[in-house]
Amino acid sequence: MFQTAGCFLHVKSSEDRQTVVEEYLRWYILHRNQSVIQRFKEGLASLQFLTALQQHPCVLAPLLCHSQNNLTAADMERLFSPHLSPAGSNSHQKEGKALGFWANFLLDCEEKATAVSLEDVLLFATGLASLPPAGITPLPCIEFVPNSPFPMSNTCANTLKLPFLETYSVFKTNMEFALQNSPGFGCI
Repeated sequence: MFQTAGCFLHVKSSEDRQTVVEEYLRWYILHRNQSVIQRFKEGLASLQFLTALQQHPCVLAPLLCHSQNNLTAADMERLFSPHLSPAGSNSHQKEGKALGFWANFLLDCEEKATAVSLEDVLLFATGLASLPPAGITPLPCIEFVPNSPFPMSNTCANTLKLPFLETYSVFKTNMEFALQNSPGFGCI
C-alpha cells in the first residue's frame, strides 16, 4: 500500500515517520477517492445544489451535518404520536393511563431517575441512537399491547408498543428491564 501511495521510504527519524504518515493519509483519503469525490460534486452541481450549498452553508448545514443535541422528554413526547381507540371506550381510558405513565417515565429518564436514558428509549423504539438531521421516516408512533407486561417495539416501522399496567412503579420497572435487555443492534 505504501508503494502504491508513492510513500514507500526508509524511515530514519520521527520526522520521516510523520512525513510518511501524512503522505499516506493524503493519498488514502484524497487522491484514492478523487474520482468519487468529483462525481459527487458533479451530481450536486447538476441541480445547482452545490452552488446553493457554497453560497449558503449555514442554512443547509442543519440538514446535512449531524449535531449531537441532547434529547428532552418534551422532544420524545412530540416525536411519538399515539394511536388511540375511540374516545369513551374502555381501551381509550387504559391508553390514557399508559400515556401518563409514558410521560412520567420520559421525565424520569431526563432527570436520570432511571437506569436508562432517553437515547436508550429512542434506540429501543427506532433503532436510532440519536435523531437524524433530516428527520425520521416513518414517524414514530405509540401503540398498545394488552397481553404483555413488557413494552415491545418494531424498529422497521418505528413503533413502540406500551403495556397496560396498574401502577407507575411496575411500568417503570418493566420499561427499564426491557430496555436494558434489548441488544440495541450492537450500538450499546
